[in-house]
Amino acid sequence: MTDTLFPPPSPGSAANLDGADWRIDEQRARAGGASAIPSDALEIVDETTSTNTDLMARMKALPRERAAVGVHAVRAAYSQTAGRGRQGRSWQATPGHALTFSLACVLPRPLAGLAGLSLATGVAVIDALARLAPSEAGRLALKWPNDVLLDGRKLAGILIETAWSTANASAAVIGVGINVRRDEALEAQLEAAAASMPAQARATPPAALSQAVPEANLTDTLAVVVKALTEMTERFGAQGFAPFVGRWNACHAYANQEVVLIDKGVEFARGIATGVDSSGQLLLSTDAGMQAIATGDVSLRLADGAP
Repeated sequence: MTDTLFPPPSPGSAANLDGADWRIDEQRARAGGASAIPSDALEIVDETTSTNTDLMARMKALPRERAAVGVHAVRAAYSQTAGRGRQGRSWQATPGHALTFSLACVLPRPLAGLAGLSLATGVAVIDALARLAPSEAGRLALKWPNDVLLDGRKLAGILIETAWSTANASAAVIGVGINVRRDEALEAQLEAAAASMPAQARATPPAALSQAVPEANLTDTLAVVVKALTEMTERFGAQGFAPFVGRWNACHAYANQEVVLIDKGVEFARGIATGVDSSGQLLLSTDAGMQAIATGDVSLRLADGAP
């Protein structure tokens, strides 16, 4: 993916969607669910390099043995000059069209106890978005390890980073990017770029929440997702990924379909995706038997070449 950057829109521009102000209404966000975090924990800025980078630096500076368990900060930015996703890909978004934010938290678990956190985050995000459009929930699905899909296209991405870990706790930053409103110009740019790539290197084409929820906006999306993530971190901190396994498998986009796993552009595994286990590993039924694939810098594709 290219590193195309978009300047903040001026008043009256297309990003003032349907004539409404595209900026986040912090008071309404808190009333809608963001009140699950302390009032001073929510930060909204016009531009930064990366909300994950910002909060990683902050969490690394905490006194590890005295750091309080729970959410420490939620930082949203309308524009990120170095936003990123998995595998070093840049995250492209036009201000007013995408919600990009990070949540920093301390979990009462050592590093090994964080297995499955990205998948639990996916469950929290998909359930939150489903609450915005209950009648459209069946169009939402999860792609292993950390994408939320709408009609088979990428609606949201997740990036988990660990700032530090001790024997009793870990500081993590959960980055979330959600396409809230369609950006047809950016979609066309991405499609043109993908056309020149081999099928295995192409990213999943984008979708936007407004395709399921016409009135979708940044404020209400932030409110429900922050509430869901706060509840998820509390439950994950106490029980790990195990309570989320059933829900993740129920939302599995490629359940019982043949998939290929790709590492650095090279296929290294192929089989039927049967689901995930209690640590978030993908269970792959192959000619050699069942394989458990750990999350990492790998890509999953349907065997027919579709992203």
